[in-house]
Amino acid sequence: MSDVLHLGIVGAGAWGTALACAARRAGSDVLIWAHEADTVTAVNAEHENPVFLPGITLDPAIAATTDLSALGACDAILLVAPSAHLRRVCEGLAGQVDHAIPVCVCTKGIELASGKLMTAVAGEAMGRADIVGLSGPSFAAEVAAGLPTAVTVAGAGDATGVISAALSGPTFRIYRSDDVTGIEIGGAVKNVIAIACGMAMGRGLGNNARAAVISRGLAEMARLGEVLGARRETLMGLSGLGDLVLTCTGDLSRNFTFGKGLGQGRTIAELMAGRTSVVEGAVTAPAVTTLAQRVGVEMPIASAIHDVIAGHESLDQAIERLLARPAGNEFDPKFHQTYVKQE
Repeated sequence: MSDVLHLGIVGAGAWGTALACAARRAGSDVLIWAHEADTVTAVNAEHENPVFLPGITLDPAIAATTDLSALGACDAILLVAPSAHLRRVCEGLAGQVDHAIPVCVCTKGIELASGKLMTAVAGEAMGRADIVGLSGPSFAAEVAAGLPTAVTVAGAGDATGVISAALSGPTFRIYRSDDVTGIEIGGAVKNVIAIACGMAMGRGLGNNARAAVISRGLAEMARLGEVLGARRETLMGLSGLGDLVLTCTGDLSRNFTFGKGLGQGRTIAELMAGRTSVVEGAVTAPAVTTLAQRVGVEMPIASAIHDVIAGHESLDQAIERLLARPAGNEFDPKFHQTYVKQE
């Protein structure tokens, strides 16, 4: 392998395009696969992605293609397709990429049908057990603009080192971990909690309420993570607490602004009209709720968000139900033993 890494990025949304910018700053050659031919033309001819990441001028060396087989010549692959489409895309990629090439999932979510995390989905679809993951507090527009960002890449073997080398630069700092489950649970659950924070702010419930939602949302994240084998310190790090705080407080968060719109009384149809990017928290809410029920973990905030989005109850009913829950001991010793439902 030469000193210059050839990085393939599957998905030309805002996050995939931002990672391409980071990779070019790190000195990597970049090829983006996009489903949309218009996006490929814009990247190659105009050096921009006006639909998914407007206002950012791309390095002319960033190339794009609609041909998945072209990624077979890359030294490493980043998977950045939306969670609902990741399995299908990976099935198409499976025969195109040699098993020796490191593959890293940068998509945050949980598959609804299977309850599996994104690295497991990709591994199953590609027939591999060595998929690594990348997650952390990282608004795409800020990464693309070169603003300081720190994330975590998790996995075993040499793959994390290859991914770090392909992306690390002066303003894009990558920490390494072997806790794939931890970074994935953090990345998935935080999007659901961000919708809850947006709802609270849109409803005018105040910053005290938002802080409570963040804190109790972190507790829900930790309970689910530990039952699934994640380490608690991972969920207190960049890909857990760090990503949760960013997504719950920043106006660049699609999940927060979606929840805020619902809190202000707008309908889901209104908020989704004309939207080109995915609100992952809305997709993840039913998946995380189903998974939590399956493993016996209480996640009342996530469950409430699912019920509101699914139309099972109104936002006011959900708020009333959450406020009516018994407070109890904030750090119940029973949860430190099992983290399963005790009431």
